[in-house]
Amino acid sequence: MTKDQKNEVIEVLKEKFSQYNNFYITDTESLTVAQVSSLRRTCFDKQVEMKVAKNTLIRKALESIDAEKYAGVYESLHNVTALLFSENPKEPALILSSFRKSSNGEKPQLKAAFINGDIYTGDNNLKALTQIKTKNELIGEVIGLLQSPAKRVLAGLLHHHEKQAEIV
Repeated sequence: MTKDQKNEVIEVLKEKFSQYNNFYITDTESLTVAQVSSLRRTCFDKQVEMKVAKNTLIRKALESIDAEKYAGVYESLHNVTALLFSENPKEPALILSSFRKSSNGEKPQLKAAFINGDIYTGDNNLKALTQIKTKNELIGEVIGLLQSPAKRVLAGLLHHHEKQAEIV
């Protein structure tokens, strides 16, 4: 790879890291070409961008954006690395776990995940990340919580109003 090609990869990665609040660093080392293609297709279908790049270039891209902010992910950059970029913080985790179920394997392994500024390192976090709540799910829950007392209050008021009407 020439220096220009390397710089081009770094620029593309910087763009992706800046565009997405969530990315997963996975190890795809022992996957077959067919498995990698299948993983790519699944990611594409779920609006998750998959990029395979050399660890040194990934590190350079992250360091040039904010070396401190990403410090916790550098030690995960070894072996073959595939990055999964997603708007939805849990979609890559769901993709990885269903992929592993269907292939009865432990790969791809989760090396690290960067979710809205928080870093999760290690494959043992995969299950927890599949259960993370998305912004829309949280908003839905809050709206549900806000609505339920209001409904009870309204029902109570209506009931009280009907009783009053009967008396008059």
